[in-house]
Amino acid sequence: MITIALVDDHTVVVEGLKLLLDSFDDVTVVGTAHDGQAGAQLVVSLRPDVVLMDLSMPVLDGVQATRLVTEGAPDTAVVVLTTSTDRDLVLRSLDAGAVGYLMKDTDPQALHEGIKAAAAGGSPIDPRVARALVDRRRGAATRLPETRAGRIGRLQSP
Repeated sequence: MITIALVDDHTVVVEGLKLLLDSFDDVTVVGTAHDGQAGAQLVVSLRPDVVLMDLSMPVLDGVQATRLVTEGAPDTAVVVLTTSTDRDLVLRSLDAGAVGYLMKDTDPQALHEGIKAAAAGGSPIDPRVARALVDRRRGAATRLPETRAGRIGRLQSP
């Protein structure tokens, strides 16, 4: 059984997710919190397998809460569940220790698969977010060969 904590400041989202996740036989919600600070404390205390973490929350945002969770409960997989595809926010979340990044409009079965993947050591990433990461990486990779080519050209020039 995969244990899950839900951290989101919208009660209707938390309650809806709880109902959805309770419909699956292999997962159980063990705790909920409505702000980042309470969420981090809950996760460090309960040590669930996975936490679904919103990013925009009062008291402490999801990025900061993710950092606290990964420091205090390193075996808990943090999966961001949000509405934002902002590349900077994605990168800050992953840098804070999140292993996955899913969107709130994801299909329920895809969410279930993402939870199972995270619990098994995988990194569930929404394809829209993955594309933003690939584009960013591609931009970095594009600059690298230009730099190398310039250096090589200088080294070979008389």
